[in-house]
Amino acid sequence: MKYFDFAATTPLDPEAAEVYLKVATEYFGNSSSLHDTGGQSAALLENCREELAKLLGIDKNGLFFTSGGTEGNFLAIEALLSVPKKEGNHIIAGMAEHSSIHGILNRLKEFGYEITLLPLNSQGLIDPEQLKHSIKPETILFVLQHVNSEIGTIQPIDEITKICKDNEIHFHSDFVQSFGKIDVKRIAPLISSFSFSGHKIYGPKGIGGVYVDPILKWEPFFPGGSHERGFRPGTLNVPAIAAMTVAAQKIIGNLQEDTNKYQLLRKTFIETLEPIKEKVKIHQANEASQLANIVGLGISGIEGQWMMLECNRLGFAISTGSACQIGMQSPAKVTQALGLSTTEAKEFIRISFGHSTSLEDVVKLGESIVSIVHAFEAASVILKN
Repeated sequence: MKYFDFAATTPLDPEAAEVYLKVATEYFGNSSSLHDTGGQSAALLENCREELAKLLGIDKNGLFFTSGGTEGNFLAIEALLSVPKKEGNHIIAGMAEHSSIHGILNRLKEFGYEITLLPLNSQGLIDPEQLKHSIKPETILFVLQHVNSEIGTIQPIDEITKICKDNEIHFHSDFVQSFGKIDVKRIAPLISSFSFSGHKIYGPKGIGGVYVDPILKWEPFFPGGSHERGFRPGTLNVPAIAAMTVAAQKIIGNLQEDTNKYQLLRKTFIETLEPIKEKVKIHQANEASQLANIVGLGISGIEGQWMMLECNRLGFAISTGSACQIGMQSPAKVTQALGLSTTEAKEFIRISFGHSTSLEDVVKLGESIVSIVHAFEAASVILKN
């Protein structure tokens, strides 16, 4: 099976796996314990926190470890709402956010918060002017993915942070798809909070982190917790944190090389679809605002689930959107945000590249998709006759 679903998850890096095993067997102490074994674990934990903070360009005092992006999003938003910059109950968010964000927003509605969802323009980007026009005196929070997980568009964080600052609004961003794929060091300190996840960068599953501006005196969502300075309860998974740190060091060290590779793979893949170009709609921004390794597209007349199953039959693993949403059998959120029709939404598929993706595999996938479309058209003609 040739894997083209790296936006959903990545394989564990071998060096990260070695570190996980070493730490799990040699630094197994509870990092909160006061004896020397616990102290060794605590020292390693803080070393990882410091290293990740450097990679992210943030104050380590604002970095907390979580079980992943979903928990990070939840705890960060709750932390920001506990210390709003002004009184209010209005939250603005992107319509194409990850399902974990929509789950949080739906819960907050029940507590009296008013939610406004912003669509994306034709390039898959938030319109800063529309954000400005959506702000009310009682707006206290804006939530937006840095990189969309389904089409890979990179949002204009610089401009948005200024708008939020000018209007005394907290800004939370989901960095799950951007951390390790693009350099976030410049923008990370400008945001009130952001989340990231280990398994998107060749680290272990079930581990991630969240940054909350250390200037903020947030209230913990879970009262009485002693771990992570009260930010979350539960014994810390130090082996996974150490493995994630190694994975982060490696992927960030190869940022430019990876970017060049993925730009070539993207260009090649799109070129292989030339024979069916009149049927293909690729949802993307210009190169400066587009993560190269995620290709979100629709093929006119062919449902995405059928295309995914046909590709799977031929030995290619692709997806129809975020894996956290597939079980609900609902269209990818981005298709709604882009204003696609129900038919167009059902045609959506996502191709995503990773470290093991070769140029040859990309060509084979593209040629296979072309063959699937031609076979579908031929079958349709026979059925009509």
